[in-house]
Amino acid sequence: MALSVGQTVSRSTAVTPALVQQFAQVCGDFNPVHLDAGFAATTPFGRPIAHGMLGASLISGLLGSEFPGPGTIYLEQTLKFAKPIFVGDTVTTQVEVVWIREDKPIARLRTTVVNGQGQIAVEGEAVVRFPV
Repeated sequence: MALSVGQTVSRSTAVTPALVQQFAQVCGDFNPVHLDAGFAATTPFGRPIAHGMLGASLISGLLGSEFPGPGTIYLEQTLKFAKPIFVGDTVTTQVEVVWIREDKPIARLRTTVVNGQGQIAVEGEAVVRFPV
């Protein structure tokens, strides 16, 4: 795949209770702020939130499956968890090419996950080796 600086790709994902439960099973994080509405009501969020790393994993899914796509190798990722992703949100994951190395198929990408309220929930940069 030919990449160019400024190129962007995004996709939407529904963050359902079942998805959050599955993620908890995979990662072993059963914090009740994610899974128990009664407990979550006592927190500053007031309702269940998705795991921050669930949001980050959506970036990985986009990179490996769609853009740059199969064969992409993650080399680095920075993350900032800025706002919550609430269970029930539909989030938009976006990557933007910000730099491409001239001598190797390596690119730096701006990565974001926007929550259901239109706020950036997860942001950072990824460095990937992309397939040629």
